[in-house]
Amino acid sequence: MRGSRAATRVSRCILAGHGRMSGSAAPATTPAGTPSFNAADVMFAQMMIPHHEQAVEMAELAGPRAADTEIKELAAKIKAAQDPEIQTMKGWLTAWGASAPTGGMHHDMPGIMSEQDMKQLKAAKGAAFDRRFAELMIAHHRGAIEMARTERAQGADPDAKELARVIESAQQAEIAQMEKILDRL
Repeated sequence: MRGSRAATRVSRCILAGHGRMSGSAAPATTPAGTPSFNAADVMFAQMMIPHHEQAVEMAELAGPRAADTEIKELAAKIKAAQDPEIQTMKGWLTAWGASAPTGGMHHDMPGIMSEQDMKQLKAAKGAAFDRRFAELMIAHHRGAIEMARTERAQGADPDAKELARVIESAQQAEIAQMEKILDRL
């Protein structure tokens, strides 16, 4: 994501005093009267943060457990992309006056792995890890794509919608890569 642009936007929102969400779903507005963000943007960030955190946790497991070089490289790429996106979304929530997610995963969230799935992944090594990682991360990415599409359709914040576009595009490409990996494993 264009980190400096997102950081500038967050800074502008903080300086302008935008984003104090009341109980209503009405968007905050800029001085020009255009929506700055809405409830869909807040929900996107609040759901995508723990979703990305789980993907990062999964990716961190690859270093010591994966046998396949491409799985290790992909896991590092996932972590490198999603860590900064988490920080960007946390910044948005602060700027919008919305709470950051707490309390762990919501198992009804699209693509979230169960505790059992995570335990099995942590216990796997070598080729078994590679296969399980790819299978679980494909499902995980499909969930993120679903949330990104909802944000693009219902969100108001241009930066949040752009991040959703980036997530959708990157994760579709990674799914295609993991499907090819699975075919050769």
